[in-house]
Amino acid sequence: MTGIMTFLTRKSGGRRANWLDYLTYAYLAFGFLMIVVPVAWLSLNSLKTKSQLEKQDLSLLPTVYEQVARATVSTPEGREIFIISDLPDWVLNWKELDAETQASHDAAAFIEDYEGLTYYALRAHLDLLPVQMREVMASHDLPEWLLRYTTMSAAAKAEHDVDAVLAGLDAEDVRVVSEFLGLPPYEQSRFVGQILVTAPDPETGEETQFAVSNIRPNSEITPARYVDNRTDAVVKLATDTLSAKRVLAPSWGNYTDPLTGKAFGVNVNFATCFTNSILVTAIATILTLLINSMAAFALAKYKFRGQLGFFIVILATLMVPPTITLVGVFKAVHATGLSGSIWGVIIPGAATPTGVFLLRQYMLSIPDELLEAARMDAASEWKVYWRIMLPLTLPALAALGILSVIWRWNDLILPLVAIATTKEAYTIQLCLLEFRGEHLSQEHYRLAMTMVSLIPSTLVFVFLQKYITAGIANTGLK
Repeated sequence: MTGIMTFLTRKSGGRRANWLDYLTYAYLAFGFLMIVVPVAWLSLNSLKTKSQLEKQDLSLLPTVYEQVARATVSTPEGREIFIISDLPDWVLNWKELDAETQASHDAAAFIEDYEGLTYYALRAHLDLLPVQMREVMASHDLPEWLLRYTTMSAAAKAEHDVDAVLAGLDAEDVRVVSEFLGLPPYEQSRFVGQILVTAPDPETGEETQFAVSNIRPNSEITPARYVDNRTDAVVKLATDTLSAKRVLAPSWGNYTDPLTGKAFGVNVNFATCFTNSILVTAIATILTLLINSMAAFALAKYKFRGQLGFFIVILATLMVPPTITLVGVFKAVHATGLSGSIWGVIIPGAATPTGVFLLRQYMLSIPDELLEAARMDAASEWKVYWRIMLPLTLPALAALGILSVIWRWNDLILPLVAIATTKEAYTIQLCLLEFRGEHLSQEHYRLAMTMVSLIPSTLVFVFLQKYITAGIANTGLK
């Protein structure tokens, strides 16, 4: 801590700070904010629920509004829309719970305390309608085709007489079957969460509780409904008069569900992807250091015809965009039988022109007399490389190793080419793509797992940055 304070209070000269000191610290503070603010924003948003992200909640902290429910129930007279208050959180968030958490609650016993339209709304919301449908079918010996009726074609539906089936049932059973099949007038009930707000009543001016679907500060008017259902009409409230209670509620399931393979709608296990990325990064980095150091040793310490030409060709590959060689890499991976294996990601990028150049420049600074002395002591060329050259090249090897870890960990193109068809071999970057599909978007999971994927490369860069600086500086690069 003393060292940090010494650094932060350092001056260019004299006892008092001058304009250059103020400018320097202002630049330091600006750079710190430019790095920290986006990361902090990402980490806080990764703890928000799926519904918060879908509603584009701009609040900084992962807080949730106190909620009530708005139910829509069909009756022979038409649709009835009303508010249900004082429901527990597990009921309001039922659709977002995993199967294990849902099984821990007795939904059937819960709805026994309700009746009428409220009962019908909760029955549909808590997924109890299919259960009651099977009970009705069993008690009245109804045909099995009723379970497939909703997925039948129009021609197939015309071959079955649903009215004849309903004719032998009582009113409650008719409602169960009709609601399950989506037949008028008993279409399936709908149930959505609403924000509980307090605002002056437009008629009396008294503080009254209302339910609103969303609060948009840029909108002057917010449509709302009375929580006590005194009327089914929608009232218009001034947005600046709304008062809502928010509580801190971080959604830790965004992290635990993908890591334990419980993420809904995702067919990959993120823990496996994490392990695959570690294996790819570790093995590929070792191979990169070995192959590049051998090539650099030959180009730096051996004299042979075409030496400069080989070096120029290696450097020229730096100017070729990876997308140009993508088709060739794909054909090579497929032809060698590495497609669908993590070796198809490791081997193609084992040798890098950047690594060869960096190590060669560093090895040129090592005196040739050391190598000649080893050869005079009857050391083989392998011993000269392994026992003399590699230990002396450790700073450059450390810098290249750190860069290789960051490159391999964040690589997406090569895994897409080599293992896109094998989910068991997915790396961490491919797994992040699985959280966004054509029909299902799991942005809350993707944000959380993005934070997890940033941890290794961040730790490597922060704690080993001095090796990167020293290694590159000693190679002659500026």
